Amino acid sequence: MQTSNAKACDDLIKCTQLLGSSLVCGPQIENISFIIEATAHGRGCRSPYTSNKKVVKWSDYCLPLAYSPGQPFRVVAQASVDNFSRLGVAFIEDRLQLGNGLEPLKIVPIILQESTLGELLRRDCPQNPKTVKSQSLCCTQTNKCVADSLLCHLLADCHRPHCCKGSLLTTERRGSEPICNTKHLVSVGESQDNSLGNHHHMEGHGYHLHLSSCHECLELENSTIASVKYASAENIPDLPEDNSTGLDSGDETRDELEHESQGCFGGGFHFNGKPPNVLVYTGGCQERFQAIHQVLSECINMENNIIYQLQPQQALSDPWLDHTRLLVLAEEEALTPQLQTRFLTYLSLGGKVLGLASTLCPAGLSLEDRERQHGQVSRLSFTREDNTELEVSVLASGKVYIRDTKGGGQVELWGELKGNVLHQRDMVIVRVTHGRDGGEAVLCQVHLEIEPEKLASKGFDELKVSNALRYEVLTEILVSLGLSCELNHSPVPSPVHLLAISEKAKASFLKWLQTQADQNGLITLSKTFLKLVSCSELQDDSMQSEGPLHLVTDSSEFQSWAQFCMETYRKNLKTNLLGHILLYAEVVTSTMDLLEGLSLHVPNDVGIIAIGARQTRGKGRSKNAWLSPLGCAMFTLKVQVNLRSKLGQRIPFLQHLAALAVVEAVRSLPGYEDIDLRVKWPNDIYYSNLMKLGGVLVTSTVIGSTFHLLIGCGVNVSNSNPTVCINDLIHQHNIQHNCSLQQLSCAQVIARTVSCLEVLISSFQQEGPDAILPTYYKRWLHSGTRVRLWSEDGLEAEVVGLDLNGFLQVHSKEQGMFSVEPDGNSFDMLKNLVVIKYR
Repeated sequence: MQTSNAKACDDLIKCTQLLGSSLVCGPQIENISFIIEATAHGRGCRSPYTSNKKVVKWSDYCLPLAYSPGQPFRVVAQASVDNFSRLGVAFIEDRLQLGNGLEPLKIVPIILQESTLGELLRRDCPQNPKTVKSQSLCCTQTNKCVADSLLCHLLADCHRPHCCKGSLLTTERRGSEPICNTKHLVSVGESQDNSLGNHHHMEGHGYHLHLSSCHECLELENSTIASVKYASAENIPDLPEDNSTGLDSGDETRDELEHESQGCFGGGFHFNGKPPNVLVYTGGCQERFQAIHQVLSECINMENNIIYQLQPQQALSDPWLDHTRLLVLAEEEALTPQLQTRFLTYLSLGGKVLGLASTLCPAGLSLEDRERQHGQVSRLSFTREDNTELEVSVLASGKVYIRDTKGGGQVELWGELKGNVLHQRDMVIVRVTHGRDGGEAVLCQVHLEIEPEKLASKGFDELKVSNALRYEVLTEILVSLGLSCELNHSPVPSPVHLLAISEKAKASFLKWLQTQADQNGLITLSKTFLKLVSCSELQDDSMQSEGPLHLVTDSSEFQSWAQFCMETYRKNLKTNLLGHILLYAEVVTSTMDLLEGLSLHVPNDVGIIAIGARQTRGKGRSKNAWLSPLGCAMFTLKVQVNLRSKLGQRIPFLQHLAALAVVEAVRSLPGYEDIDLRVKWPNDIYYSNLMKLGGVLVTSTVIGSTFHLLIGCGVNVSNSNPTVCINDLIHQHNIQHNCSLQQLSCAQVIARTVSCLEVLISSFQQEGPDAILPTYYKRWLHSGTRVRLWSEDGLEAEVVGLDLNGFLQVHSKEQGMFSVEPDGNSFDMLKNLVVIKYR
């Protein structure tokens, strides 16, 4: 529901009251006035009322005052506070019924000014006091009749079904229109033959984020920071006067941002902000997950997508809904009501679903058993996008889809099983839409994931002949759901080049390195092997896909690669120690692998960094993978911290410093101050508060009184896919401000990040958190953010800062101020936060 200011309601004097409305009874302060918008089914998105939930008829709970039969249809009405609450709950739960095929789109509470009511009364009410009195006495009795009769003549524009890909009739797609304008409200008599349009339903989900410059949020944040003695309050109001808002701070803002961003970034920019995660639900069956993972990895571009298994307990509790590009449902057993609701909720939020013999059935579909077909090889007739037919042998699930004539979302028939009886065809592949936010699912009751090798000889032969066609069908479905299915080949690891800022530093490190190698020049690390070779030896010994990595010890310091320029790195590095020794590889499994095991033995006066142009097995937090295409700046930096130092006593702050260093590396450049890079607690880098474009991972080992830390970082610099990159933002900034800022390179961003990090660490070691928190709060995106604890329905609290140990500090009315930490879910560390219990 949305609210409106009183000014818009002055236009109500131009409308005519409805006979029997409460206007003739005089305004009642205890009532709530509101506008309800509706559209004809088939133009909007709401399904007919086919659920078992109790339907609420609007005419039973409100008094209509005036209406507009335009596009969309609108009614001004009044209800008591209790009745308005009932209407609101019914609307949210899809139980609100208007009748006559009208479907509610929006409820907007408004303020009716007394002048508006008076003008309506003077213009339209009969002057005979007796008439007014008689109408006043009967107004409550005529309410239902007025409301119902109002709808009887408002469906002149009936929607016409049309055919979409296949032979099943489907309804038209929804469109969108401007927000309600009350000046078009008229009486029933003025128009009885108006078409009913549709309207994008602006429905918010999740928690609301305030503006980072919101005065109320700043006041609360200032007082909190002062109370915990983090930073002086006067530092906080220096937050930039930007236009960043929370994702859920209002759908009008979100729509404006979406429109703006889509126009600037082009096809490679996935504005929905969902990470490239493909979740596979198999009910916990590991074998089935492995089979589906295998076939998906052979179809989709694995450089742009990551496949994870969604366990049953995760499906109900973890906040995966906003962090999933595609949900694959491959559990043949009946879904529990809780899981069914959860998956449909994901769909209604604009999610994409691929069903592989799943029992999920959105409104408009039902399943029917075909026991004789179960496990049998059958002939599938599949309709391609160009409407040509493709026949392929597949394994049937034993179930088929039946169209629910009572209604539902848009349904398209994509595939039928040919039966033994002439003209008998069963519907087994359908595309359905669900909800108002673009949710869609392609549901299959054939096993496109099962390899021919799983069957006996007869079935094997039939499936094997059609194997290429099976992949073609699955690939077309995946592409229709928005996934990239371009061919990708995992490159083999390349040689590693030893580079340094100075010849002296390189010679010193190489001397130490040779002491770590055996007589064959082989260095054993925890995750890999390094073999010391010269450039000439490398040419004689071609690189193998398996075996030790070649570490080239005499690479030229002035050598340049397509993705990395050493000279650019050297010019931008301004450190006393960090990043002076480099291990650079064009292709590496993970930059972490190059330093794990080695960093524990490196001399204290050596600042070593591993940089990769491309990673084949990049690492994220909570065992997540990190996509590492070309154009992404990826490095692992070795840092040592004394356990008794100020940072050593608050080591969780290091990840905050690293994330902040990435942001400062860009925004501290002259002219780049307004590039909207932000820090998301605890270790992510975001474009505004919309999309993630980088992250930090810190691992630590304590030996004696020293922390040996590896800071892994990946940030999108010039790769527009799979999400967004820094150079996209620079390009966008140049267009908006008519300027010509230069694009950045990975070498420049890495060198500047390391330089900023050394300064931040030094400041922290000297002055503690107070030295960096003003800058951190200036760059983070959480001012005034409201979060929930333990679960999506848990206690609500407001983010106010970081505590003494770097954990998130929140405030709630119930418990006051306390610290929280992530619950360990791998999707969103700000969801399901748990309270820290200090001992």
